[in-house]
Order: sequence, then C-alpha cells, then structure tokens
Amino acid sequence: MPAAQADADPATTPASGAMRALTKHHAGEGLKFHTDKAIPEPGPTEVRIKVQKVGICGTDRHIWEWDDWAAGRIPVGIVTGHEFVGVVDKIGSAVTSTEPGRRVSAEGHITAGLDFNSRTGNAHIARDTQILGVDRDGIFADYVVVPEANVWPVHKEIADKHAAIFDPLGNAVHTVMEAGVSGKSVLISGVGIIGLMAVTVAKAAGAGRIFCTDINPPRLKLAKKLGATEAFNVAEHKSWIDEVRKATRGEGVDVLCEMSGAPAAMDQGFRALRNGGRAALLGLPAKEFAFDFNQHIIFKGCTVLGINGRRMWDTWYQMEELLLSRRLELDDIITHEFPIEQFEKAFDTMRSGDGIKVLMNL
Repeated sequence: MPAAQADADPATTPASGAMRALTKHHAGEGLKFHTDKAIPEPGPTEVRIKVQKVGICGTDRHIWEWDDWAAGRIPVGIVTGHEFVGVVDKIGSAVTSTEPGRRVSAEGHITAGLDFNSRTGNAHIARDTQILGVDRDGIFADYVVVPEANVWPVHKEIADKHAAIFDPLGNAVHTVMEAGVSGKSVLISGVGIIGLMAVTVAKAAGAGRIFCTDINPPRLKLAKKLGATEAFNVAEHKSWIDEVRKATRGEGVDVLCEMSGAPAAMDQGFRALRNGGRAALLGLPAKEFAFDFNQHIIFKGCTVLGINGRRMWDTWYQMEELLLSRRLELDDIITHEFPIEQFEKAFDTMRSGDGIKVLMNL
C-alpha cells in the first residue's frame, strides 16, 4: 500500500536545530509527537543516522498500551521504536567503518562487548544489553545515535521497506535457522507478523512440509500463500494434532517453531512434536503458566532452544543472503505505510488487526 501523504504543516515541521520524535510521555496509554526534540550528537565511536522508514513492532504496542511489562521496564520520556532504515548523517571522530551518505540499518541490541557471552560469540544474550527504544532513545525520530559496531550497511539491491524490518525478520531467521528445518516437517505455532515471516523463511531454507496454527483466518490464508502446506484454525479444528500426526508417519513434526507465546499453543505444539524432535521458542507468554515438562520434554527427549533477538552477526548475513536470493516473500506481510505525523492511525491499524506489518515514513 503506498504511503499516505502529509501536507506541509508548521505544527509538524521541526524548528531549526530540532527534530520530530515520538516519546513515551507519560505512564499511560499512547505516545506524544514532538517537533522540538534536540538532535543528538554522536560520541567518538558513534554514528548519527537520519531515519527514513520505521516499523511498528509488538514491543511498541506493549509500550503504547502501557501493560505491566512496559510499566516495569520503560522509562517515561524515552524516544521509542527500534526497527528502521536510514542514511548516515554524521560520524564520531574515531569512526572508521562507515561514512555520511551510507544507507544503513542497525542491530538494536547494544552491548559493551566485554562480558562472557559477547566474547564467546553470543553477544545477542549479553547480560549488559540495552535495547533501542526500550532502554535508550530509539528510532521513532528524525535522528538516532548508535555505536559504530551496531551499524549494518544495507545492500543496494535490498529495498527500504525490507531493510526497515531487519529486526523482526532477524527474529524469524534466527528461530528457523537454529531449529534446523532443511528437509524437515515443521510446525509454526502462531502466524502473527514474525510467524508469517517464519513461514517464508522456512520455505526458503528448504523445509519439507510446513504446518501452521492460529485463530486468525486471514493470516492463516496468507500463511498458505507464503508456503504452508496446511494452516489450521485451532479454535475450530479440534483434531488438527491427529491430522498432523497422521501426515507425519504417526510420529509428529520434526521441528516446532513456537511464535505465539500462548500457553495453549505451546502445550499443543509440544503434543504435535515427535519424540526426539526440536523446538525453538520465540513467543513470550504474558505470565507464568503450568506446563507438563515430563511428557513434553523429558520423556519426549526433545531439544528445546530459547530464541532471543538475532545472532550478532550471523543472522544478519543470513538475512542479507535470503533477501538477495529473492526467495523471501515479504510484500504481502507489509500492508500499510503512513507518515509519522499519522502515528495514531498507524498504531490503530496495527492494533486493530487491519494491518499486519505497519511502517511509518519520516
């Protein structure tokens, strides 16, 4: 869908030396649009990026709605957002790997690179991680400053709308690649934004048959268009686990990619997983829940992987190769674009379910 156009309006035009930004301005629902935020200056090893296109994420929805997680984590006054593409605007005095004018995105998980995990190839789970738009000012603004080490140059053949969603696409790629889907039967449990991305990633990565579950008929229909063999509405199709088992020699699927975080979906996903199978869990439950470890994990002898963010930088190289291969189908997932001045409409579109992946343009 083409971006809506905003008329020039002094009320939405930044003052000289200032920028537009969306902030979590109070401990309650919504965000506030500013035209007078100070433009940040990069430090010696930092890069300032002129933001061009941003994505609205499920995390941003939590922040907008100010649920218990957001209230316990998000500092009031922060600039939100973490999915974006832009152009390098200014570099610090010690920066050597990029230059002004370069089109870039950035890894939104920022670490000093000094703890055990950072030094052993697992910086994505470093204990000192700060997240753009969560722990420090994010990208719903004309400019953002990030460490040089976090900048990712965008290949000239990758479109802006795809580069703007590297963050969630990276979650899907990380989940699917860690699960090891090539030549395997796969269940993707939950076809929200990242679940739908996981369908096209799994197909591109050589998965055998892909089964999907959800309670949203339009998204299940899209999952089949993207490559799912079967897509079950679990609210109506109560015997779907039996059907999946019947289709997989009576054993169950080789791989479970759990993307929903819904307790019932997680329980059912493990019931559909064969003994000795592999489960990659990305979905976040809203709260603790009862789970049958004996039947689902111990007696089943399965391998369970917790998936957090993107591997730095393995996942980014994988994303780039998949996008350049032209095997990923993302355009049907990106449904709407709005100018940032229409942020309320953009969030309403995402929250209502009318849109899937919603972008904003600066």
